[in-house]
Amino acid sequence: MRTVDVSEVTALVRRLCMEANYYLPADLRQAFVAGQQQEKSPLGREIFDEMLANCDLARKNDVPICQDTGFAVVFAEVGQEVHLTGGSFEDAVNEGVRQGYVDGYLRKSIVSDPLRRVNTDDNTPAVLHTRLVPGEKVKIIVAPKGGGSENMSASKCFTPAATRETIADWIADTVVNAGSNPCPPVVIGVGLGGTADKAAELAKVALLRPVDQRSADPFYAEMEQDILAKVNASGVGPQGLGGTVTALSCAIEPYPTHIASLPCAISIGCHVTRHAEGEI
Repeated sequence: MRTVDVSEVTALVRRLCMEANYYLPADLRQAFVAGQQQEKSPLGREIFDEMLANCDLARKNDVPICQDTGFAVVFAEVGQEVHLTGGSFEDAVNEGVRQGYVDGYLRKSIVSDPLRRVNTDDNTPAVLHTRLVPGEKVKIIVAPKGGGSENMSASKCFTPAATRETIADWIADTVVNAGSNPCPPVVIGVGLGGTADKAAELAKVALLRPVDQRSADPFYAEMEQDILAKVNASGVGPQGLGGTVTALSCAIEPYPTHIASLPCAISIGCHVTRHAEGEI
């Protein structure tokens, strides 16, 4: 049994909130380079230039990549052999978000009630997904989610008779119809199976996969490529101004489901689909 004071959780979340907003993952920056080489539109290539310059300036100056520093979505894996002391784990995570957004001069975008719309002024509370796993470590991923891309989320419960092609077409059509709203070129996260709420969580998890990795299952790897090809054939292009690169990647996370169900959820990540991770 290993003892961890929750103050360590707060410190880690604080740091990750800033890192996630300042530093674009290396695999995504490389996808910008590859996307620019593939892009046929002159304007589209110029947009990729601006995207690359923006993420490099953000890293150099420790400033946000985007003015929308997002809802703090936190994924935590807590080892079963860890004994947490010093307070509530959830409170510690939210305190880390508060410190990270205040000390890091990140925009505070969270309102305390969906209808009354009063800002909490510290970007809390986070959306926290916690799993118990074997071992004696705590792993945390902070994945800020901007409002423009989040608004393009979608879910649908298909019948089990739905074909692979029907589902792939619905996913591609949803992304294409989002147009410029999620700030393309986008990253497409798909959750397939489970229940409606599980599929939505899986879609967010899918956005954490490196954009240069396909599913380990050849069946889903091919489906990911098919969806990506359909979206990029749409002509929406970088920032919705026309072109050949509308999406950088598609990731599908499947899960067992009920014999009468086939839920599917889509989480679209903007061109700065951010996350940072650390371990205690």
